[in-house]
Amino acid sequence: MDEIDESWSLSLSERELVATKSIANRLEFAVLLAFFRRTGRFPRSLTEVDAAAITTLAQQLNVGATLRDNRALDRTIKRYRSEIRAAFGFRTATVADADELTTWLSNTAVPQNRNFEALNELLHAECRKRQIEPPAPERCERIINAAVHAREEQLYTATLASLSATSRERLDALLEPVNDQGDAPRARIIALRSDAGPIGVKSIRDELSKLEMIRRLELPDNLFADVHPHELELYRQRVAVEDPFELRRHPETTRLTWLAAFTFLRGRTITDMLVDLFIDMVHRINAKAERRVSNVLLDDLKRVTGKTNMLYRIATAAIANPSGTVCDVVFPVVGEATLQALVKEWKATDCFRSTLRTCIRSSYQSHYRQVIPQLLKILNFRSNNESHQPVIRALELITRYMGTKLRSFPSGEDVPLDFVPPLWRDAVVGEDSDGRPCVDRIAYEITVLNALRDQLRCKEVWVAGADRFRNPDDDVPADFEQQRDVYYDALHLPLGPEDFITGLREEMRTELQRLNDDLPRNSAVTFSNKDGGWIHLTPLDAQSEPQNIAALKDEVGREWSMTNLLDMVKEADLRLNFTDALHSVTSHENFARDVLRPRLLLCVYGIGTNTGLQRMNASGHGATYKDLVYTRRRYFSTDQVRNAVAIVANGTLHVRNPAIWGHGTNACAADSKHFGAWNQNLTTQWHMRYGGPGIMIYWHVERKSLCIHSQLKSPSSSEVASMIEGVIHHLTEMVVDRQYVDSHGQSEVAFAFCRLLGFQLLPRLKAIHKQKLYRPDAGKDHPYQRLDHVLVARSIDWELIRQQYDQMIKYATALRIGTAQTEAIFRRFTKSNIQHPTYRALAELGRAVKTVFLCRYLHSETLRREIHEGLNVIERWNGANDFVFFAKRGELASNRSEDHELSMLCLHLLQNCMVYINTLMLQRILERPHWAGRLTKEDLRALTPLIWEHVNPYGRYELDMESRLVI
Repeated sequence: MDEIDESWSLSLSERELVATKSIANRLEFAVLLAFFRRTGRFPRSLTEVDAAAITTLAQQLNVGATLRDNRALDRTIKRYRSEIRAAFGFRTATVADADELTTWLSNTAVPQNRNFEALNELLHAECRKRQIEPPAPERCERIINAAVHAREEQLYTATLASLSATSRERLDALLEPVNDQGDAPRARIIALRSDAGPIGVKSIRDELSKLEMIRRLELPDNLFADVHPHELELYRQRVAVEDPFELRRHPETTRLTWLAAFTFLRGRTITDMLVDLFIDMVHRINAKAERRVSNVLLDDLKRVTGKTNMLYRIATAAIANPSGTVCDVVFPVVGEATLQALVKEWKATDCFRSTLRTCIRSSYQSHYRQVIPQLLKILNFRSNNESHQPVIRALELITRYMGTKLRSFPSGEDVPLDFVPPLWRDAVVGEDSDGRPCVDRIAYEITVLNALRDQLRCKEVWVAGADRFRNPDDDVPADFEQQRDVYYDALHLPLGPEDFITGLREEMRTELQRLNDDLPRNSAVTFSNKDGGWIHLTPLDAQSEPQNIAALKDEVGREWSMTNLLDMVKEADLRLNFTDALHSVTSHENFARDVLRPRLLLCVYGIGTNTGLQRMNASGHGATYKDLVYTRRRYFSTDQVRNAVAIVANGTLHVRNPAIWGHGTNACAADSKHFGAWNQNLTTQWHMRYGGPGIMIYWHVERKSLCIHSQLKSPSSSEVASMIEGVIHHLTEMVVDRQYVDSHGQSEVAFAFCRLLGFQLLPRLKAIHKQKLYRPDAGKDHPYQRLDHVLVARSIDWELIRQQYDQMIKYATALRIGTAQTEAIFRRFTKSNIQHPTYRALAELGRAVKTVFLCRYLHSETLRREIHEGLNVIERWNGANDFVFFAKRGELASNRSEDHELSMLCLHLLQNCMVYINTLMLQRILERPHWAGRLTKEDLRALTPLIWEHVNPYGRYELDMESRLVI
């Protein structure tokens, strides 16, 4: 109401202008005047104006708050609009204005965004800037469509002019059916669309052939230098969903531009896939060899404990009796059997190393080496770091000699050996028949590929033409130095490091002192000197479910017993219209929305429950299985389904009654869940904990069970990167400032980035006993004597943070604005790249922030319980996954990563729809008189809309668009 009162208040001059009108028409004139001042346009109808705003204006004018029918005031309102335009210096739009606006949109706005709503807002803002009353909605739509068409024609013409005749011919050849494999003829574009298979030589060869096919197109390097990525992605999606015969029917300029954009982006993706396959292949060679050798030599590798003490006793006895015999001096101290075990262990260890090298060499030489020449030839590895140039020179060396049959490099060659580990030193460097040192080629190649794998993982070595493995300098904003003040202000951080360091340092002192002073009264926490410092923390007592919650669930079950989940999804769409976000990725739509809507809902349900489209009974709307497959291909892209998810999430936030759910939410919990999946792809991996192949879905769920973000990830990928990605790039209106995670979702670098990005990381630390606190100040003396057992002797290196402050802000800005994927940036900051100065600074900053958190965590039982409650919410969300995603035993029955991601997003959408409808059901129940004042504080704490005892996801899938739920 305060915002309404302020924005709808009339100034003195405006009141004088209103006073010139008759008393009967003053309210209508004031509404038009205030609305135009706020928005730069007139309302389409007076009913568009908020009732609270009308009341505010009526009170200022001391008139009744009832507006008259528009039809009775047509001529009057037309005259009022003219007067208001003149008062603000505006005019109506002409044909020339429309042409200029079309040109402006085409040149400035459309290249950045193709979303109609966003373009409409920009158009209205530009009209206001030019002091032009925006045209009617229909005319605005025509202007936007004309601007998009003009931009596309401009782009198509420029692209065609940049393509050589050879490139045009070869692009068109991608659509022609060929018979390369002896099977049924099919277009080469079909092969380019397919994902990489499982780790192995065949998958690498397949991806190499795809990349060679794209390289033969000879596309110019700067073909799309001035084109925004979202435009290329739009054209890629169009090629991905249309059959070759459909693509051939498009005009040449359109067809070739789409194909060029598709192959350009596909080349970057395939390059990334090849790097992933290479990294996993090297890991597999080593891991399989270690397992094989370990199983053979397991019995010989029994460790003898206490070797240091044995050595001390033997040395003492020998010094005391230097002239005695071994039997008389040594055996009484350390028995003969123990010494024999020591000798056996040493021999077995040495045998293990040599056998491991032999096994790795055999596996590489006999099988995997066959694809290395093509891989090194087609991928261009580079490094910006001088210390990693030996690896680049080594790659050039082994590539040069790859076609020869030499067993070792010629004696005159400069062979870099800086990166050769001790395990392989003897195998790599030996002597020839003349006693001269030589380098064995096979062993050297193995060490080079292992070093390359390590440096690729932390992006110290990068690949030209890749996306995720591109030049790390491209990950940060190119205009950071020019926009430095803007970027610092967006993160709400001081420009200089001193203010930042001073504030954090003082925060550390305060929290350490508070924990130290309150420790005698904190019975749940004790410190001991076990293993150099041990934190003992008493577990929290479990809380029982309040009785009123059980009664409330029972009443919901009686009121809406066995409500079909499909009906809940339909009701959510009829209220929120989330299917409007699902439109064709092609340039035209052939179906009316009333025909399309039930098909979209059935596709969402079939994919989100894992039932499949064939099981959906759509006979009531005449849609066949073929119709649903067509709808899924044309109308379901990951970005559009994410937008639909955001619509439902925002609708849930808006519909909540603050008296029940609270006045806003800014706390979120994140965790992952394992789903079984077919393993003929790169995303699916075997996970020891779950005992089978699968993928992970990382969820972000706020305190009242609404999921705001979901991510598909491989089990080995970073949960820390997923956590940060979900907080800063979710599409809902929620602002997250408190993030709960489990132990796997936190690290020192995570604490640092969360601090820079402006939200608190609140993990539940399972290994709390091993945690350490850091000192804010150097020196032996400190006022935290009770914390001595868990206090690290050294202090935080503030000077390192001070030196790298600007670089840390640069990477935090890259995360915030999304110039690179979060996972790609986090590749640089791992323990394998510990020499990176920014990584070391982030680790120091993370230790300081983590110390502050640990002090608060140990001091406050309320904080510990809050974190546990938040994580319990996401555990309940994971439980609902099994209820909704029930078909095919919950396994993702596809080898395409895109299918996996769509299944995840549709599951997300279904559960959010269930939460939305349950919210309305619970609020309807709680409005009844016998529930007035009945819920206690504990009841409200435990209240959740994520309940499904009254929901039925099974049975016949019949969709009646006319029936409604009574909520």
